[in-house]
Amino acid sequence: MKKLRTTTLALLLLLVFLAASSLRAAMAGSAFCDGKCGVRCSKASRHDDCLKYCGICCAECNCVPSGTAGNKDECPCYRDKTTGHGARTRPKCP
Repeated sequence: MKKLRTTTLALLLLLVFLAASSLRAAMAGSAFCDGKCGVRCSKASRHDDCLKYCGICCAECNCVPSGTAGNKDECPCYRDKTTGHGARTRPKCP
């Protein structure tokens, strides 16, 4: 019985450690995206929308093109994201 409790405690501690590690990694990516998207959206007329969609695209692609517009060939994943399929397809990432 004592061995079962020790094993359970060890597994619980391992789970907490893994959760904390993944949280740190997610937060690090977020700081990267926030900085890159801040530059990318600095001249956008709809600044909040630009930051929102840029952040989504950055999180999925792990990159943001340089500058405030264009340069999307630097990040093909970012360039190729779209809002839908068919006739109403538009670029998703600013």
